[in-house]
Amino acid sequence: MGIPNILFLLLLIAAIAWFSSNAKKVIRNIRFGKELDRSDNVAERWKTMGRVALGQSKMLTRPIPAILHIFVYVGFVLINIEVLEMLIDGAIGTHRILSFMGDFYKFLLSFFEILAFLVTFGCVIFLIRRNILRIKRFRNKELNGWPRSDANIILISEILLMSALFLMNASEQVLKDHGIGHYLSAFPGGLPVSQYLSPLLAGLSDEKLIFIERSCWWFHIIGILGFLNYLPYSKHFHILLAFPNTWFSNLDPKGKFTNLASVTNEVKAMLDSSFVPLPADPDKPVVRFGAKDVFDLSWKQLLDAYSCTECGRCTSACPANQTGKLLSPRKIMMDTRDRLEEVGKNTDANKGVYQEDGKSLQNYISSEELWACTSCNACVQECPVNIDPLSIIVDMRRYLVMEQSMAPQGLNLMFTNVENNGAPWQFSPADRLKWREEGS
Repeated sequence: MGIPNILFLLLLIAAIAWFSSNAKKVIRNIRFGKELDRSDNVAERWKTMGRVALGQSKMLTRPIPAILHIFVYVGFVLINIEVLEMLIDGAIGTHRILSFMGDFYKFLLSFFEILAFLVTFGCVIFLIRRNILRIKRFRNKELNGWPRSDANIILISEILLMSALFLMNASEQVLKDHGIGHYLSAFPGGLPVSQYLSPLLAGLSDEKLIFIERSCWWFHIIGILGFLNYLPYSKHFHILLAFPNTWFSNLDPKGKFTNLASVTNEVKAMLDSSFVPLPADPDKPVVRFGAKDVFDLSWKQLLDAYSCTECGRCTSACPANQTGKLLSPRKIMMDTRDRLEEVGKNTDANKGVYQEDGKSLQNYISSEELWACTSCNACVQECPVNIDPLSIIVDMRRYLVMEQSMAPQGLNLMFTNVENNGAPWQFSPADRLKWREEGS
């Protein structure tokens, strides 16, 4: 084992350790949420994950970006099979260890090159859509700054990684033609993309070609490990989280609202004298009505926040946003994730214990945004990975109404009428039938 192999193993171990550390923090942050049982209907959950996360079914509502995304998604996943070979080569000092497969190996490399070309094509079009055509949903103000840069960084990185793959194969093609060492026997040659690039390198010396091939190899593998560790800081963490997030989807019909057990018990006790509510557990903290902060949301809602792709389909389908209201469902998810990250950093800074910082989710999401929502579920329907922004909006509204009495004036009037008159109208029960007298 030579020095390059030792350096590679150290790099690999460091990359895995760093990713594991960040992944544990994300899992810790998600566990700040309240308990929620999503273990029912196991068969249906597997179907949902296969259809939505693996099959990309909800992407197909917009065919052009769907096709481009499938190029990038399928290409990047399958090309990583070649990365496995690179990992083995780097660890034990071989070169294209899978070349013993002969013609099948050439088929695989040819297939990977075609996929790499489609990935490059898709990323270029996505860059054009975001930065030149400037599609409307990519111009919302919540994308200003880091979120917009994050998307461009990933797209450019993928183009560079695919380019390094082509250049590595092209240099190997020339080295094979020159009959140089293991390149002659290990590299199959004649690949569909790199064979057209190899003439550009034909005039270089063998030393320069080997330098290019090795540089591209190291660039590609370091880029992959860097990409892995970039994920927890990026919206592209959805590459991993989309699968569990869709598995734990809410399978109830859209529009079905949950009731707070504490409120339900009170109502049942008032309406049914025989109803005996369960005694309160003194060991459990008092449950807040609705959500003031991320601790009041469920772990699934926090998983939703980390799974958000920031694609903006929810916002582009939101009728409130379309009419100029302040609400953007995408911003709801981004703000929830930002607050959760803030809570996580606070916990890390205080040796694993969160210290009250005087802030809450309300510092990120205004009441104007919350009350602009029509509860139509368009955002839930549009999300490619079954994120539910509406559930967060409803829980935050509950807090405003039930603990802060901060509902809009129209709703407060309705609540008063229901309390006093048993109906939302400002008429006493005795006067309800007077309209018949006026008409007679």
